[in-house]
Amino acid sequence: MEYLAEYERWLKEADAATVSELEAIKGDEEEIKDRFYKALEFGTAGLRGVLGAGTNRMNEYVVGQATQGLANQLIKTNGADADLSVVIAYDSRHKSDVFSQEAAQILAANGIKAYLFEELKPVPELSFSVRHLNTTAGIAVTASHNPAKYNGYKVYGADGAQLNPELAAIVLEEIDKTDMFTGVKKMDFEEAKEKGLIVMIGDEVEEAYLDCVQAQCINPDLVKEKGDTLKFVYTPFHGAGNKPVRKILKRIGFDNVVVVKEQELPDGDFPTVASPNPENKEGFTLAIGYAKDCGADLIIGTDPDSDRVGILVKNDKGEYVNFTGNQVGALLSEYILSALAEKNAVPEDGYIVKTIVTTNIVKKICDAYGIGMKEVLTGFKFIGEKIKESEETGVGTYLFGFEESYGYLKGTYARDKDAVVATMLIAEMALYYQENGTSIFEQMDNIYKKYGYYKEKVVSVTLEGIEGVQKIKSTMDSLRQNPPTEIAGKKVTAVRDYQTSERRDIKTGETSEILLPKSNVIYLELEDDNNFIIRPSGTEPKIKLYCLMKGDTEAEAEELLKKVELDIEKIVG
Repeated sequence: MEYLAEYERWLKEADAATVSELEAIKGDEEEIKDRFYKALEFGTAGLRGVLGAGTNRMNEYVVGQATQGLANQLIKTNGADADLSVVIAYDSRHKSDVFSQEAAQILAANGIKAYLFEELKPVPELSFSVRHLNTTAGIAVTASHNPAKYNGYKVYGADGAQLNPELAAIVLEEIDKTDMFTGVKKMDFEEAKEKGLIVMIGDEVEEAYLDCVQAQCINPDLVKEKGDTLKFVYTPFHGAGNKPVRKILKRIGFDNVVVVKEQELPDGDFPTVASPNPENKEGFTLAIGYAKDCGADLIIGTDPDSDRVGILVKNDKGEYVNFTGNQVGALLSEYILSALAEKNAVPEDGYIVKTIVTTNIVKKICDAYGIGMKEVLTGFKFIGEKIKESEETGVGTYLFGFEESYGYLKGTYARDKDAVVATMLIAEMALYYQENGTSIFEQMDNIYKKYGYYKEKVVSVTLEGIEGVQKIKSTMDSLRQNPPTEIAGKKVTAVRDYQTSERRDIKTGETSEILLPKSNVIYLELEDDNNFIIRPSGTEPKIKLYCLMKGDTEAEAEELLKKVELDIEKIVG
């Protein structure tokens, strides 16, 4: 009963407010167990969990221990005499500002200079800032698009990408050695500022960031001349996108942006939505009302830390339909490449990067323009790695990267997905098609007609608690031992197991090596360019199933998706 001993230790060691919270659950063994049966796991995506007291929750003690672990890793990796610094950003969530200040004070106490933003900022701006300020690392206090009860803590390396597995393992090792009550150093905030160990950042970094974003505009003259003719609705979902997104849109010439007032200001409760996730149409209810009132054909929403973006467009029946991350990625890929082709500027060594769970229509688009396509594991840091490889070797020109989970990046100024640049490009693309007598909705149909009807769906099955962890493990084990022979009536032609780095051809039995890092992913290749992938989420208690289907017609592709959903029930049970 180790969790009970840890609970008792917290009652003795923690501050009064935390003790009061823990005393309120005395006798509730299930709740105590859930809060203390394990430590919140630190991985390449950092920490993420429900706010509250306990080792399995997000609170000042867990954040303090993680920051001390990071400080130890930085000193261990770079040497005690190295000139170390970390830049810290935070979003609109509860305690984000508190956790970021706590992290700055701990870094300062370890002799590491902390640059701290004066107000909430997007994650991509943090990624840019690591590179711009030439810091050793970066911290973003955020839980992205999770519900209001969550917060998180992401760590970035010196290249501006999320921490690589090797460094994350050292941080975790140092965290495990650190007692969260007695092993964390901390300096008074004002003292640290006086000593120059905490430096507050104003607007100057954001202006440099927006300069880099603006440089990604493909048709700046068009936007300058005609930007005010495009009317669209924007919502920051109570998050960090509000200021930078509106600044960049105004800068390049979009003066007719209607902002959802009820969702404009930061609010960690996210009171107008069930979840501040731009993937979900429900969150856009207010925005749809605004769009109907002003006659807009396009709605854009950025999540609380402004790294993901979702859109709704008006269809041929006058209804607002949401486009998936795969659809937006395909649209932007085609728009970027066609614009370059118009200027005869497609680089011979150009390439687009996508994750293995992202639509395969991109391969067809890249082939049509004579450029390469690179596939990486799920997680934008792997897209960042490809950019870094090209910069270090001088081989290949990165043009665009995206993942199905609504994350996009054009440009090499950052190493994480950027909803600010994506919003700018989506608006520019909408204007371009408007000026050419068409629309984003019609262009999506043109892409399907040109390359094939690729339709995708992600199904997430939530499995919380200890039982959930066991269920996720048994599902993956079962798939490894006995993979299905067919999905949605399509035969399985090959099985890729990214855990063992092996691809097995079903017909011949031949195996080949997968040249990507190991990951807990099973990928089933099906007949006729259909695919089915299953993996546990890296940040939430979920198992994720990706259905990547292709039909000769839209109806056929949709029918295949329906069939897959029936098979999912058998797989997950």
